[in-house]
Amino acid sequence: MALDDNFFKKVEKRTKVNKDTILSLANKLQQGNMKDEKTLREVINTLSKMTGKNVSKEKEDKIVEAIVKDKVPKGVEKMF
Repeated sequence: MALDDNFFKKVEKRTKVNKDTILSLANKLQQGNMKDEKTLREVINTLSKMTGKNVSKEKEDKIVEAIVKDKVPKGVEKMF
């Protein structure tokens, strides 16, 4: 499914995150090893900046540990 510029304009209007940033993050997620601590920390840092939410070092460590140790639910239905 190809995403057109209109879609990205709507996302940017709502989130203040531009198309290039979204595509860069998507590429990093596709190309990166999501068990690699450095890649995970880069993604967390990028998302933190994108959303304007501060992620403490302690919280970042917990997120990385959960992903590396496969403690993240595999399906959305298991998250709730």
